[in-house]
Amino acid sequence: MICKSRRNNILRQFGRLAVLFCGVALAGCGTTKWTDTSRTATEQLLISDAMDRAVAKLDLRAVAGKNVWLDSAALKSVTDSPYLVSLLRQHMLASGCVLIEDREDADYVIEVRAGAVGTDRRELTVGIPAVNVPSMLPVPTLPARLPEMNVATKTEQRAVAKIAAFAYNRKTGRPVWQSGVVPVESKAKNVWLFGAGPFEQGTIFEGTKFAGSKIDIPLIYPAEDGKERKPVSVADQAYFSEPEEAVVVNVPTPKTYGLASSKSSTTSKTTSSSESTDKVVAAAHTEPVEPSPPKSPVPPDSDDP
Repeated sequence: MICKSRRNNILRQFGRLAVLFCGVALAGCGTTKWTDTSRTATEQLLISDAMDRAVAKLDLRAVAGKNVWLDSAALKSVTDSPYLVSLLRQHMLASGCVLIEDREDADYVIEVRAGAVGTDRRELTVGIPAVNVPSMLPVPTLPARLPEMNVATKTEQRAVAKIAAFAYNRKTGRPVWQSGVVPVESKAKNVWLFGAGPFEQGTIFEGTKFAGSKIDIPLIYPAEDGKERKPVSVADQAYFSEPEEAVVVNVPTPKTYGLASSKSSTTSKTTSSSESTDKVVAAAHTEPVEPSPPKSPVPPDSDDP
């Protein structure tokens, strides 16, 4: 019996070692490398969005169909100038201009400048700021500094793109068109409420996002007829369908022969807006109502014989 129990203990120990060895052999670890660019994605989105909307406001119909050369020398030192130049070239093509690569072959020149392309940021905190506790208070358990208690925090970043353009005849040097100053702002706002957030809003977001995920508020944007509908921006072109409504059409009642007493001279017929009044056909043995001849005017009384 002693030998058998010792053998069982050896087997149990061997089994534990085998399980431990398998666990060590199968276990593993991995690491993920995270990197950040020198400029945040939010900053790049804000600047490019401001440029997109500023260039879209340039009305180039004055040089549509003309051979045009783009003078972008004033944009070399502007932030993200390659994107702005490419955007201007695309807008010129979409407006009907014929882009010319050589200045000497162009009939007109469009010169573009940028007064401002950049970002700034504002922060607002509502709550109790951090406070240093005076050391003279005889309370040993009181910390030396009380942390801040924020009720709400808002961080807002904006990008500004201010551009201007003008066109002139290359041969004569006479002005043809100028755009005036076109300033555009793009905004991104993050809000934290009692530590929850961020709630993201701005021109670079579609609706409101919470921690990067879009949230829908059905009380503000209700769905009609069981179909989800997105709000329409006042700056976009849109067409709206008008519901069909009942329209009252007055149809004159024709004369009848050999029938019972006629009804009133006018009958109201209710049709929908999609129906036509030509469907109303008079009954048999009828003729249309003829207007009565006008009465001759009565001459005034005269005392002459």
